[in-house]
Amino acid sequence: MRKSLPTPDDTEPQAPRPGRFAGMGGFSLIWGGHVVSLVGNSVLRFAFIIEAWSAGERATAVTTLSLCALLPQVLLSPVAGAVIDRVSKRAALQFADTGGLVIVGLLAILQFAGGGLESWQVYPAVALLGAAAAFQYPAMASSVPMLVRKDQLQRANGLLASAKSTADICGPALGGVLIALSGIGVILAVDLISFVLALVAIRVVRFKGDEVRKKDEAGPRKKIAAEAVAGLRYLFTQPSLRDLILTFCVVNLVMIFGFAAVQPMVLTRTGNNTAALASVNTAIGIGGVAGGLLMAAWGGPRNRGRGMMTAIIGMCLSAQVAMALAGGVVGWCAAILVGALIMPVINGSMQSIVQTKVPQEWQGRVFGAVMFLSQISVPLATAVSGPLADHVFEPQASAGTGVFVVLGPLLGNRPGSGMAAMLLIAGLCGIAVALWGLARRSVRDIDTLLPDLEG
Repeated sequence: MRKSLPTPDDTEPQAPRPGRFAGMGGFSLIWGGHVVSLVGNSVLRFAFIIEAWSAGERATAVTTLSLCALLPQVLLSPVAGAVIDRVSKRAALQFADTGGLVIVGLLAILQFAGGGLESWQVYPAVALLGAAAAFQYPAMASSVPMLVRKDQLQRANGLLASAKSTADICGPALGGVLIALSGIGVILAVDLISFVLALVAIRVVRFKGDEVRKKDEAGPRKKIAAEAVAGLRYLFTQPSLRDLILTFCVVNLVMIFGFAAVQPMVLTRTGNNTAALASVNTAIGIGGVAGGLLMAAWGGPRNRGRGMMTAIIGMCLSAQVAMALAGGVVGWCAAILVGALIMPVINGSMQSIVQTKVPQEWQGRVFGAVMFLSQISVPLATAVSGPLADHVFEPQASAGTGVFVVLGPLLGNRPGSGMAAMLLIAGLCGIAVALWGLARRSVRDIDTLLPDLEG
């Protein structure tokens, strides 16, 4: 029997396709250091809140500490992005972690050599830590394309999302144990070690193409403030990027408005049952970690614009609409866990779009602008949600007036129903904005209309 002639496939073996996570060793090392650093920061932040609460300053102190951490991070993000684009990404990451290391080191000196920390020392220190954190997100996000292949970007972004959720879970748990067993001094030492480990990881990893932008590239350098504004302007030079970021920011605003009512709603409806609130918060953390890991394994949607808008609809339906309609702790935990599971798809898709469609020399400024536009809504939404709950929605719920002429049969009129209405309305508004994004070809087909950059 005559043998058949060999085909080209028989004589020329094809090169094996690289694995999903092949070549991600450097990123994984930096990601591990990032996780350790975030957990250390979360432990310290929780310890400060417990100390302030124990000192009898109550809710005002807790709110002030949160604002001290948040506002510098949000307001300095555009400036941080401009600075990051002037230096290497390795140097930017080192700067952020070194800043945190120095601040925590000074606090440790005051704790051990000065006889303990005073409140007036803690608040400015927390604000400085927030300022250092302003550099961390744009530096980390713009460094990812130097550490992984293009097809791995959404996987890497999913892992970054899981890092924050891990810190949200482990920080309070570990902080509570350390506060009970050892006090603030050991927690400061733990945070110092976490910064050192993160810095070591950054130092030993190679960043591909990590070059400093020279003065004669793209014209003479402007002042830092002008370059920070340029990052905001860049987002609006491309219609697809403009429409995507506007959709993202409006959704963020309405969702935060709703989420601000979750904790008081749970406490009110359960008679101040802190175990119920802890269960809901734990579900958020578990969902975030699982979602980030699933995103890393999956790789994210191929059509990122459509996938991002669809994920927003799913998150609004679960974490807001279903959360508002659920009648107990089990339902709340299930609904918000699903929403937290979906969140990494939204953030991972958004980050990978910027990473592949914005030139490397602009990514620090653009990510700084994204952070500013998306997070500035947090204090705004938080500031208005409380008064609206206390003076508008809760009274309307108990009286059956206003929106409760329509929503009363769905949500009832017991305590907490007004805040459930806020959550429901926020979810429906978020769905409407996402549907608008799907209807806009500039958002839905961004991967076609705005091709990825080469390299």
